[in-house]
Amino acid sequence: MRETIKNYVNVCIKKGQQVLLLDRQHDDFKGWIQPGGKVEFPESFFEAAVREVREETGLTVLNLQLKGISGFTNPIGNERYVYYDFLCEDFEGEILSESPEGTPKWWLIDQLNQLDMQDDIRDRLPLYWRKGSFERIHYWDEENHCISHTKEILYD
Repeated sequence: MRETIKNYVNVCIKKGQQVLLLDRQHDDFKGWIQPGGKVEFPESFFEAAVREVREETGLTVLNLQLKGISGFTNPIGNERYVYYDFLCEDFEGEILSESPEGTPKWWLIDQLNQLDMQDDIRDRLPLYWRKGSFERIHYWDEENHCISHTKEILYD
């Protein structure tokens, strides 16, 4: 049986004890998120990460590290949403004062629990700066329209 795969990138931009997030206030994904978005065929995943960060923050990322893979799998619908999760601690430029995806702002890591953000993002952010890589996949329950379970594997 054929599956549909949609590819996205997420980029955690970290500067010391701060993380750059966007205040997204449109569609169904409101709240503070890291930069990222859809991979436009035929660009590479790294190219997509560089483009998305530049469009959404104004920064040019350097030395991207692929830290993990996350996403959603719908076994009944034969579809997969795959997120390539990058860490960036080296960049150039100044952040935009505003962006169509949401105003970028630096936040102290200690403040992240106070922010309005999706639980998945809150739980995934610490995985970027831990040693090793990760895989975090949510499995969609088509019948009940919710996540049935999440599989998380940490590689050291």
